[in-house]
Amino acid sequence: MKFLKFNNIKSLFKNITNIYFILIIIIIFTIDRFSKLVIINNFSQDAFHLNDFINFDLIWNTGIGFGLLSSELNLIYNSVTILIGLVILILFYISIISQNLDKLIYSVIIGGALGNFYDRLAYSAVPDFIDLHFNSFHWFTFNGADIFITLGILAFLMKSFLVKN
Repeated sequence: MKFLKFNNIKSLFKNITNIYFILIIIIIFTIDRFSKLVIINNFSQDAFHLNDFINFDLIWNTGIGFGLLSSELNLIYNSVTILIGLVILILFYISIISQNLDKLIYSVIIGGALGNFYDRLAYSAVPDFIDLHFNSFHWFTFNGADIFITLGILAFLMKSFLVKN
């Protein structure tokens, strides 16, 4: 079974390509942190209208994507946070034993997920700030990490449908 081949942390660095993918995770995490800090420090109260379709409007999301599972109860919030942490660890493990294209896809997802996971731990909520809209229709407010997670999931789905094993 492929999962049993990962013996210890040293094997993570035996394959030099794993280091490249860890760097991708770090870069994505850093981009996400930088964008959120700019927004947190500059747009805390009023929305900034970039153009007719995009606003920067800081909201704090205690749930997961699209505000799902938002709750004021610490038990639910902490349970969801632990579950997210476990999913990130599982994805990291799967990425280590995967082929390079899959490593890239998982790295993009993990980088974004770590950005939001960090916010859950540091702020007890995730700062979302990108508000796409057309007239009175507004899409769910999201952040840079959500973009990376979505791109990774879309790449995973496209690969699943287009690449034959």
